[in-house]
Amino acid sequence: MAISPLDQIDAQLAQRLLAAALEGGAAYADLYFEYAAGAHFGFEDEQVKSVGKGVTLGLGVRALKGDATGYAYTEELAEDRMLEAARTAGRIAASGGAPTPAALETLSTSNLYSVAEAPWERSGAEKVELLRRADRAARAYDPRIVRVEVGLGESLKDVLVVTSDGRMARDFQPMVRFTVGAVAEADGKRQTGRSAGASRRGMEQFSLAGESPEEHGREAARLAIAMLNAEEAPAGPMEVVLGPGESGILLHEAVGHGLEADFNRKKTSNYTDHVGKQVASSLCTVVDDGTLQNARGSINVDDEGNPGRRNVLIENGILVGYMQDRISARHFGTQASGNGRRESFRHEPLPRMTNTLMLAGQESPEDIVKSVKRGVYAKNFSGGQVNISNGDFVFSLTESYLIEDGKLTAPLKGVNLIGNGPEVLRKVVMVGNDFQLSGGTWTCGKDGQSVPVGIGNPTIKISEITVGGTKA
Repeated sequence: MAISPLDQIDAQLAQRLLAAALEGGAAYADLYFEYAAGAHFGFEDEQVKSVGKGVTLGLGVRALKGDATGYAYTEELAEDRMLEAARTAGRIAASGGAPTPAALETLSTSNLYSVAEAPWERSGAEKVELLRRADRAARAYDPRIVRVEVGLGESLKDVLVVTSDGRMARDFQPMVRFTVGAVAEADGKRQTGRSAGASRRGMEQFSLAGESPEEHGREAARLAIAMLNAEEAPAGPMEVVLGPGESGILLHEAVGHGLEADFNRKKTSNYTDHVGKQVASSLCTVVDDGTLQNARGSINVDDEGNPGRRNVLIENGILVGYMQDRISARHFGTQASGNGRRESFRHEPLPRMTNTLMLAGQESPEDIVKSVKRGVYAKNFSGGQVNISNGDFVFSLTESYLIEDGKLTAPLKGVNLIGNGPEVLRKVVMVGNDFQLSGGTWTCGKDGQSVPVGIGNPTIKISEITVGGTKA
């Protein structure tokens, strides 16, 4: 991003805005400046279907006093409009003294996502050729592939966070996302397959192993073709093996949200008041790590001006702590953990996950599968529904296999996993040594806000989950 509107924001201007937010008596204020530029390309039926570009620019101002929060934003960076937003946010405190903003100190941050080749250095025609390559590879995989859809998204977000307690931090956050969907038809049956990758990189993403357009095209086609011969899934409680990588979404949704501090501050989580207690099998160590190089959920600095961090949440089954933003950290008498995140300048920061992972164990994945007499191997998920307050979940699988006598046999269709996140963690009986980070395409929704996240885990054996299939 050669030139950004945020270049005009200096410490003196930020101090004036903070003073305006504090003049009504707020105890604390912060500024979140955002400039984001992005583009997307869609390819369908062997031709370009959509091309779009977008720009986001604005300032969000938050003022805090006690338990009260004032928030306002403006889409114009003219000083009078920014002062108006600051004073509006500050009106939460109609009386009292007006603290002076602390002297600003620029925060030194990590560089977790250097870009070797920026997306805008390639022409639109070159990007469309990436889509065509994926389309050709999927169709060449098998003549039963009848439809292919390919999408490419790119973005670069420039954020500047300034706080009344003296922090000033700027970050440039890249993202490239590539998706391929394939449809296979044969003998009156129709199945779909999908492959995707995303990371905080530039166009060098496509040179990584497994990330070329051809590899994603073939993988989407492979899955669609494999599912043509899928069998109806069994039903009932049984042993389930979660494959490495993508099945980390179950950990994210059914356990991770319950470890976000705001739910525990409000006492609406299963993990409320359980710090120091056994909440999972002793085989389980769960971390939220915002410092993984180039990972989709990584952040040099969070949206409250704190450096991204690696936080151990559950260690050997014992609950160690929660993911904190500023408000919850003050409630719990601890430090913010680098998890204050927001979708854009229009939104207040909340405690959010970054890259949420279960660490590797000692078992070989082969031995884990061999240990199962009859069960389900869950490889890829399409999403599901979770009750965050108690961890109850229903997840749908897009790729799964029957395990019979220690071997993967038939591919399955129509598989749902039904259970409770905390209970499932207590039923972990084997953890593999094959940790994988997901390909990086997941987006987390909370309170109407979406942020990119990473997930990951090794192969995990659960002694029992209810499988919602159609075959007894």
